[in-house]
Amino acid sequence: MKVSRRTRTRRVLYNMRFSLILLAAFVFLSLFSIFLLRTSLLESAQETGTALARSYAMEEQNNLTVYETLLSLGSQYLEAKVEAGATDEELRDWLANYFQNITQVLGKEVVDPYAVVAGHIVAANPWDGDEDYDYSVTDWYQAALEADGDIVVTDSYVDAISGNSVVTLAQKCGRSNTVVAFDVFPDNFKLHDKPLDLPEGGSYYMCDRQGTLLYYQSPSDLSRDTLQTFLYSIFDDLSAGVLDPADAFIDAPDGTRQVVYYATFSSGWISVVTLPAQTILADLNVVIRSFAIAILLFLAGSFFMLWRDFSLNQRIERTNETVRVLGNSYFSLYRINCLTGSYEVIKGSGHVRSRLEPDGAYPALLSTLAEVIEPDARAEFTECFSLENIRKKAKRERDFGGDFLRLFNGEFRWVSVRALADDSLAPGEVVLCFKEVDREKRQEIQRRALLEDALAQARKSTQAKTAFFSHMSHDMRTPLNAVIGLTELAETQPGNPPATRDYLAKIAVSGRQLLGLINDILELSRIESGALTLNPADFDLSTHLQEWAGPFQAQAQREGKQFEVVCELRDSRVRGDAFRIGQILNNLLSNAFKFTPAGGTVRLQLRQVDPQPHPKYQILVQDTGCGMTEDFLARIFEPYAQETRSGAAQAGTGLGMPIVKSLVEQMAGTITVTSRVGEGSTFTVTLPLECAESQPETAPTEAQTADPATGLAGLRLMLVDDNELNREIGQALLEQYGAQVTTAFDGQDAVEQFAASAPGSFDAILMDMQMPRLDGCGAARAIRALERPDAATVPIVAVTANAFAEDIAQTTEAGMNAHVPKPIDYAVLTATLHRLLGR
Repeated sequence: MKVSRRTRTRRVLYNMRFSLILLAAFVFLSLFSIFLLRTSLLESAQETGTALARSYAMEEQNNLTVYETLLSLGSQYLEAKVEAGATDEELRDWLANYFQNITQVLGKEVVDPYAVVAGHIVAANPWDGDEDYDYSVTDWYQAALEADGDIVVTDSYVDAISGNSVVTLAQKCGRSNTVVAFDVFPDNFKLHDKPLDLPEGGSYYMCDRQGTLLYYQSPSDLSRDTLQTFLYSIFDDLSAGVLDPADAFIDAPDGTRQVVYYATFSSGWISVVTLPAQTILADLNVVIRSFAIAILLFLAGSFFMLWRDFSLNQRIERTNETVRVLGNSYFSLYRINCLTGSYEVIKGSGHVRSRLEPDGAYPALLSTLAEVIEPDARAEFTECFSLENIRKKAKRERDFGGDFLRLFNGEFRWVSVRALADDSLAPGEVVLCFKEVDREKRQEIQRRALLEDALAQARKSTQAKTAFFSHMSHDMRTPLNAVIGLTELAETQPGNPPATRDYLAKIAVSGRQLLGLINDILELSRIESGALTLNPADFDLSTHLQEWAGPFQAQAQREGKQFEVVCELRDSRVRGDAFRIGQILNNLLSNAFKFTPAGGTVRLQLRQVDPQPHPKYQILVQDTGCGMTEDFLARIFEPYAQETRSGAAQAGTGLGMPIVKSLVEQMAGTITVTSRVGEGSTFTVTLPLECAESQPETAPTEAQTADPATGLAGLRLMLVDDNELNREIGQALLEQYGAQVTTAFDGQDAVEQFAASAPGSFDAILMDMQMPRLDGCGAARAIRALERPDAATVPIVAVTANAFAEDIAQTTEAGMNAHVPKPIDYAVLTATLHRLLGR
C-alpha cells in the first residue's frame, strides 16, 4: 500500500505529539516567565529609583536645614534684641555682625542675607535702589507674615535686582513685622562636590513646586532650556498620576524611553530620577536570548534523543560528571586513576595533545606536564603531583595543589594546579586541573610588595618622629632652660637694674623662640589633619614685600650680613592669602639667615613670570650659607627631616619646610630647591595669583595704629581667668595701660559679679575659655540671658589659648563679640576694644 507524503507527515507529527505539546508548554511558560520577570524588574527598579530620589531629597533637605537653622538663629537673636528695646542703629549693627558670621560659616556668595527692620531693608550686600524697593508686595515677605514665625521657602523666581533665578528663605521675628531672609541661588543646591553616583544613563533633576528646574545632573549635552521643557512634561504627568505605574514610560528629548521616579521634599519641592528603559531591561534582554537559546537547545536535544546511541551518551555523561565538578574555567582537565596509575584527557592543552594519547599511563602525563613548568620548580611540581603524594593527600584532603609558573608561547605565566577528589568520582580517582591565574597572582604579589613597602615607610616615619621628638625635646628645653636660669639670676640681683633688664630681654627672646616652636608643631598638626584653610583677599604684593622683609633688614644689620631685596612686578595688586604668603617667606628667610654666616649674603627676589590673564609670581630666596647634602635635599620636605651631617650647625626642627610645601601646594603652586655644601642654597616658589583691580593701599589697621599704653585709659574691665598667675599678670598690665580692672576666678564668679553690679558698671569683659564650674562659653551665654539692659550689649572678648577656627566659632555661637589669642598682644587687644566700643 502506497502511503502518501501527507500521511507520513501526519504520522510523524502524531508520534511527536507529546514532544510538541511539551515544546508548546515550554514556550508558553517561557513567555509567561518573561512577562513576570519584566514586571518584577520594573517594580524592583521603581522601589530602588524612588528610594534613590528620596535619598537625594533627604540630602538636599538637610542642606536646606542648615540654611533654616542659621536663619532661625538670627531671627531669635533679632527678636530678643527687638524685645529688649534695641534701637534701629543697634539692630543694624547687630545684623551686620550676624551677616558677617553667616558669610564666614557658609562661605562667600553661597547665600545673600538681608532683613526688613522698621520698614527698611538691611542687606549684607546693599544694592542701588534698596531704599525704594517695595518689599511689602513680594511673595516671600507676604508668606513670612502669614506663616507667623515659621520658616517659608519660596519657589524659584527672577530676582528683581540681579536678574538671576533665586530661592528665598524667610522668617518673621516674633510679634513685629521684622523679617530675616536668605536668597539662595539654585547653583548652590548641588548635593556633592563630586557628581552623583547615578545608574548608567540616569539623570537627576530637582524642581520647585511649579516644576522650575533648580539643579540637574544629566549625561546628555542638551541645553538647560530643553531639559526645563522636558521637566515640565514630567511635572504635568506626575500631577496627573500618569507615571505612577511601574511600567509607565516617557519619551526624553534625546529620543530614549525613560522611567521616572520621584520624591517630594517637606517644602513641596520634587526630587526626580530618570533612567533609560534600556538600562533597567538590559538583563531581561539577556534572559530572552537565554530562553531562545534554551528553546533551540531543547529542540536539538529532542531530535538528538531520537538518534543517539548508548556509547556516545555514556562518554558525554562521563564528561558531564567532570564538568560538573570542575566547571569550565580550567584550560586543562585530566582524570587520574590512582589505583591503576592511568589518566584520561578530558580537556587537554595543546602541548599534551601533541605528545600523548587521550589516555595512558600517568607517569608519562606527569613528565609531559612538567616540561612546561619553570625549571626551578619542576622538581617541586613532580613531587607534589606524584601518584604516591596524590594517594596520601586524597585520603584527608579534597582539594590540594599550588601555584606554578607555566610556559605559554615563550612566556611564563602563573597557573593554579589543583588535584580534586569528590564523591561523584569513582573510588581512587581525582581530577587534575589547570587554571591560569597570572593576573590575580601578580596582583597578590604586588599587594604584598605594597604592604611590605608601607610597613617599611611606617617604620621609617616612626624612626623620623622618634628622632624629631628627641631633637624637639632639646630645642624646647634650651629656651625653657634659659627662661628658668635667667629668672633665677634676676632674683639673685634685685639691686642691679641693668643686669635685670638684660635678663628680662633674654627671657623675652627665649619665650618667643619657645612660642615659635609650639606654633610650628600646631601648624603641622593642622596641616596633617586637613584643617588648614586659606582666606584670599586683595592686597598689594610689593607693599607687603617691604613689610615682610623689614624685620630681616634689622637682623642683617645686627648680624653683619648682606640682605638684598629685588621686586620686579608689572601687576602688584593681586588676590590671595597675604598672611600665608608671608608665613612662607618668613620660613624661607629665617632658614637663610640661620645658615648664613656673618659676612654672607641673603637675596630675596620677587618677580612676575607670566602676563595676564593668568599671571604667576615667583619668589627666590638665595643665600651663601653652608648648603645641604644631596641626601638631605631628597628629604627636605618630609616632616621631621633634619640635616644630620657632621658640622651642620643650628639644625632646624624639621617642621618649617613641610609647612612651607603644604602651604604652597594648597595655593596650587610649586617649590623647588637647589643647594651645594659650602656654597649656599636657592629656594624657588611659584604661585598662581589672580590680578586684582588697582587701588591705593588702605590705611594701617587698628592693630598697627593702636597704642596700648594710652588706649585703655578710663575703661572698666572684668578679667576672668582661673589661673591666679595669669590674673595677676593681666591685671597688672591692664592697669599699667590705664584700665580699671575687676577680676573673677572662673565663669560662675564672673556671672555672679556681673549680675550683682549696677548696669553699665563694666565697659567690657575679657573671658578665658577653659575654667572649672562654668567655662567661658557657658558664662557668656549666662550673661547674655540676664534680665538687665547691658546684658545683651556689653562686649565680651574671648582671651584664650584656644586659637583654632572651631574655637572661634564656639565663642561666636556663645554670644562673644571677638577673639584674642594668648599670649596676649596688647596692641591687638586695645584695637579690638576700640572697635567694639566705637572709639
